[in-house]
Amino acid sequence: MNFIFWIAIGLIAGAVAHRVFDSRGGFLGSLVVGLIGALLGGKLAEILRLSVTGGFIDQLVISTIGAILLLFVWRKIRGN
Repeated sequence: MNFIFWIAIGLIAGAVAHRVFDSRGGFLGSLVVGLIGALLGGKLAEILRLSVTGGFIDQLVISTIGAILLLFVWRKIRGN
């Protein structure tokens, strides 16, 4: 069940990040951005010593922040 939970959060976080940057990304693109963003956001929360309880909303916020950060860095690297 955790795997499905991760996929759902990844899809939502990736879709929100794509909307924030008005970028194109289909189902698979949103999933990849969201899942990588979740890893990035989780690591960032760990470094900043943020208390994350593991609830749906907490995970969604952390994942979305990570996905937005990922797309921001990606755009800076690509020069867009």
